Amino acid sequence: MTLPFDIGLWGAVWMGVATLVAAFVRGYSGFGYSAMVIAASSLVTNPLNFVAVVIIAEAAMTAQSWRGVGPEVDWRRVKWLLAGAVVGLPLGLWALSTISEDAARAVISTYVLTMCLILLWGWRLKNEVGAGGTLATGVVSGLANAPGMGGLPVAAFFAAQPMSATTFRATLVAYFPILDLYSAPLYFWHGLVTWDTLWASLIILPLTFLGNWLGGRHFFNTDPQDFRRFAILLLAGLAGMGLLKAVM
Repeated sequence: MTLPFDIGLWGAVWMGVATLVAAFVRGYSGFGYSAMVIAASSLVTNPLNFVAVVIIAEAAMTAQSWRGVGPEVDWRRVKWLLAGAVVGLPLGLWALSTISEDAARAVISTYVLTMCLILLWGWRLKNEVGAGGTLATGVVSGLANAPGMGGLPVAAFFAAQPMSATTFRATLVAYFPILDLYSAPLYFWHGLVTWDTLWASLIILPLTFLGNWLGGRHFFNTDPQDFRRFAILLLAGLAGMGLLKAVM
């Protein structure tokens, strides 16, 4: 049996474990799934192979997690984020389509490490940011969603503002599927959607659903902020390994 993207048996086991852990983190904290899966995939294949896969999985998890989050969504923020992403995503895809596999691995790993440092730094603002700042964050999110990781800059942006945990998570849950609907045809146009994409999506979806469900039940008696810090450190470790692979 040939596995998608010519990944070997141990690579498939690695991706299965990474997917389950990433989905758990996403169910618990509301972010991190795409970045973790793509950072993990960079160790066994071209990370761009998994961009469309994680978008499909994110859409499925959103449907799974949507119940009850509607009243907490800050739709004003969602609107401005999307307006910025409309500009940023095509530019990001154009840039990624011009570089090699190792260069893509290095760019993605460096980006993830940078975002992890920003999140761990604990940057804080006294007041909420207005439309202009949210629009600019949307542009960055669109650029970052070229490799399927548009959630990290938004998570960092939200974490810096006085925002409740429920609004934080609900607004991310609302933003992702709309961004993904816009992203899907652009991924197809740039050749990031193949038959292997569909097969890989079918394989990881059961693990994704299980991890997301477990994370959403909050089995750990851990403060969400402490868990988020653990998730960021785990993500930084994966990105660090990916960067080493790119330069060795």
